[in-house]
Amino acid sequence: MEQGSSVDLYFLPEGFISNILSLTSPPDACRSSAVSSVFQLAADSDWVWETFLPSDIQQILSSSVYTSLPTFSSKKELFLQLCDNPLLIDSGTKTFALEKCSGKKCYMIGARELTIIWGDTPMYWNWLPLPESRFSEVAKLLNVCWLEIRGKIETRMLSPNTKYGAYLVLKVTDMAYGFEELVEVSVKWASGTGRAEEGEMKYVSLNPVNPEEEEEEEEEEEEEEEVADPRSEVQVHPKEEEEEEEEVADPQSEVQVPKERGDGWMEIEMGEFFNERGEDGEVEMSLKEVKVLNWKSGLIIQGIELRPKENQ
Repeated sequence: MEQGSSVDLYFLPEGFISNILSLTSPPDACRSSAVSSVFQLAADSDWVWETFLPSDIQQILSSSVYTSLPTFSSKKELFLQLCDNPLLIDSGTKTFALEKCSGKKCYMIGARELTIIWGDTPMYWNWLPLPESRFSEVAKLLNVCWLEIRGKIETRMLSPNTKYGAYLVLKVTDMAYGFEELVEVSVKWASGTGRAEEGEMKYVSLNPVNPEEEEEEEEEEEEEEEVADPRSEVQVHPKEEEEEEEEVADPQSEVQVPKERGDGWMEIEMGEFFNERGEDGEVEMSLKEVKVLNWKSGLIIQGIELRPKENQ
């Protein structure tokens, strides 16, 4: 090729373009379809989309609870279907999906697959179907003082070298009570002995009312009740005023509360981990409030979802 000459991408062979697109990402492949008809053919080819699907996709599909899966006209259609419609697998205890931006694996572990203390005692927990749930049953908290929920997943099921977040997917009913205290959530590596190694642990709130907002409202009410007496004012040294102004609230100190999802449920992040253990790892996630032991009621648990986190 002569120096200074250029290659016209419009005249590259379709197979060559497919090889290039297979090294990009699903969104890039979709966008490239607008370049030309040749790019569109390459971007829609099974060769490209097979590289975006997990290598064990056939094994995952065979674990579906459905006796016969829909027939997909292309690997791209299969990919998009798994992004938008989680597949029920493993006898209905988990769902599998793909993240649309990266093609990485996402799982939700259903409530029946979790370890819920007193979960099989009807006076404490009730199991019932909900049309909006991915699973045949969800767990509804009737009344317990010892709240403890645990789940596990083997890292071989997840995408390697990927940062994952673990999220408890739940609903908080209008009649919920007993969640004034913060609850402990953690994500830990499980060792070969069955005991969990040290990992991330933090406290979150399941209270329908944010504790910080509740405290602010109480303070406002107290201020309204107080009658200001000008003689009781205390002079503050200018230096002390400057120090108060310099104090900035740490955003990480804010209490985390459940957030709304697009599917009508709520979720709260339990923690995160980087999956670098390949075939040999197991991650344990837990939520518990076992210190104050006040009676609690009004949670509905669908499961724990694990999905890749952004900005890895």
